[in-house]
Amino acid sequence: MADLKMPEVNYVIVSGNLTKDPIFRQTTNSTPVVNFSIASNRKYKDSSNQWQEDVCYVGVVAWNKLAESCKERLRKGSAVLVDGELQSRNWKSEEGYNRSIVEIKARRIQFLNRTKRPNNGENGYPDEETAVFTDEEAIDFTEDSFDKFLSTEESDLIK
Repeated sequence: MADLKMPEVNYVIVSGNLTKDPIFRQTTNSTPVVNFSIASNRKYKDSSNQWQEDVCYVGVVAWNKLAESCKERLRKGSAVLVDGELQSRNWKSEEGYNRSIVEIKARRIQFLNRTKRPNNGENGYPDEETAVFTDEEAIDFTEDSFDKFLSTEESDLIK
């Protein structure tokens, strides 16, 4: 059994709303980075068959063009669907304590809030859109969407 090799899988998809405005900065070599937290809600029935709600707070970090897109589009309360991987970081606080955090390093972020398009429906697109941005480029919602991966119930929840 010592030769058993675990598959290397680290993949996360989570949706939620930003708990506060994103924090945008640049590294010493001018690489854009943004950090924000989202609240992801889960509804369930308790032992007395009453609906309850549980909230999970998740930190997210995005880099490069994805960070710049977040800076432009996200505010406190914005709804997002984040696709990425878990990463952990360790540091020493100003008080000298060792700190650590597990957060999502975003690969793609789908902005779920509706916004008006500047071209007002030209080129066959509707007046409203939801955009998906990746680290490499901005992708129009009509071309690439997480919706194809969601069940009908999940899709109804994010509408």
